[in-house]
Amino acid sequence: MRRPSRSARRAVLGAAAAAAAALALGAAACGGGATAQDTAVGNGSSFVAGTYGTTVFQAGSRPEAPQVLGTTLAGGRFRLSADRGAVVVMNFWGSWCTPCREEAPALGALARQFSGSGVRFLGVDIRDDPASAEAFMRTYRIGYPSLNDPNDLIALDFRATAPPAGIPTTLVIDRSGRIAARVIGPVSYDGLKALITRAAGRT
Repeated sequence: MRRPSRSARRAVLGAAAAAAAALALGAAACGGGATAQDTAVGNGSSFVAGTYGTTVFQAGSRPEAPQVLGTTLAGGRFRLSADRGAVVVMNFWGSWCTPCREEAPALGALARQFSGSGVRFLGVDIRDDPASAEAFMRTYRIGYPSLNDPNDLIALDFRATAPPAGIPTTLVIDRSGRIAARVIGPVSYDGLKALITRAAGRT
């Protein structure tokens, strides 16, 4: 029997690793009680794993954010590296997620407050119907773009750094492209504002 080439073996191993990571993320996301399949597209269920909490990474020991590429719900192309030099607030959400609805007004208000100040907001809409996602954004006055991520591929990009452990998760990325903080669970206006200010070096 002919032995597979090295490149073929690497492709198989890479696919297996991606599948394992996807399974791990899905299993974690089920920790809140509802399965990932049960929460898909608009049934109003929560999709949060484990315990809410905030992790702050000190300057000098912040993990580097991956090279995120994607397509927005409006059809535009996005590259995270294009925002180098700005603080980026990246929020993983879904229109079907109850805690996402709880935090949406704070996110929208903070995005408006920091507009034009070198802080960018970006959503990552996972396992969602685009029409439902766009309606959610209109309802909660979310003016910043969101990437369409139906298969959690963007979340998996972060598996080696600060992976989203459930939905919602918010990452604050500093001006050099490193992750300054991660919030698992719904953010508060004051709490997220403090994290943004710290990452921007205004404290």
